[in-house]
Amino acid sequence: NIPVEITYLTSGISWRAFYMGTLAPDEQTMRLKGYVRVTNNSGEDYEKAQVRLIVGKVHLLDQIAALAQRKSPYGRPSGVPIGMEMQRHMVAKAKVMMDEAVAAPSAAGARLSKKEIKKEGLSEYFLYTIEGTETIETGWSKRLPSFEAADVPVASLYKFEQQGYGDQPIRFISFKNDNPHKLGQTPIPGGVLKVFRRVDDQQHLSYEGQSAFKYIPVDEDVELSLGPTQNVIVKPILMNYRTDNYTFDRRGQIIGWDEIRTFRIEVKNTRNVAVKIEIKRNFNTNYWDLKNRGDYGVYTKEDKDTVKYALVLTPRSEKAFEYALTTYHGNRQDNH
Repeated sequence: NIPVEITYLTSGISWRAFYMGTLAPDEQTMRLKGYVRVTNNSGEDYEKAQVRLIVGKVHLLDQIAALAQRKSPYGRPSGVPIGMEMQRHMVAKAKVMMDEAVAAPSAAGARLSKKEIKKEGLSEYFLYTIEGTETIETGWSKRLPSFEAADVPVASLYKFEQQGYGDQPIRFISFKNDNPHKLGQTPIPGGVLKVFRRVDDQQHLSYEGQSAFKYIPVDEDVELSLGPTQNVIVKPILMNYRTDNYTFDRRGQIIGWDEIRTFRIEVKNTRNVAVKIEIKRNFNTNYWDLKNRGDYGVYTKEDKDTVKYALVLTPRSEKAFEYALTTYHGNRQDNH
């Protein structure tokens, strides 16, 4: 399927979506504002044009594009090749859609102090109509609003997994595009979300991170990575290593043994809000046993070689726990 954005580019008009999320001080809710940046590289000015943006995918143009790339089954005919005809038809079709969507003048031609966004469902895509008219000269861009939602419930989670993320925890925020989350009326166009947090009553903001995401359908869960963080610290320390329980063959050669490693995991929350963190440990073998000690939260076995610890840390607090991992090698694996 060809994104509608590509269709716009054939006429020299393109658009990109971007978003600003502002977390409440307790990080339980977020105000979400959406914008689109419309760029006119068509070679002509659009004056007092009504702007309509399609969110989704248009299958008709996808079929046209596929036909344009096909070769004639009986050799190349005389005259203009079929592929060129189809390409011209595709460009003309896109131009007609663009003219209807962007260059149609507003009947009223009036502007309101705050623009109204009208949304209509069209089969597998949605049409956003922005109230009023806009003048976008060739070679220029203009930022326009797409939607705004207040108090969207969100969940914040930190994840630590050295094999997947390295030595720093990664912060994630999640929500769902549905009615309980103050969304769900239309799909959300893919774009970049920049997240801030309100830190005091004077509306001062702190930057929390950003994430690029793809098109989010209605009723779909989304989890966005805001990148590595330095204010939540996880420090795994190897405290002890030894081998034991050797087995031998008839010639005295070692054919089995155990390796016992003791790790201490120190977790520190330097923030002034409580945080939830998931710590995953990978063992690179399917033959192991594990014993936990200390304040390790909720322990689960994720799969054959991975375990997870889920902890909650109060503001500016620390926790630590240990685990003793025994891995079995050689014929010591036979009974495990």
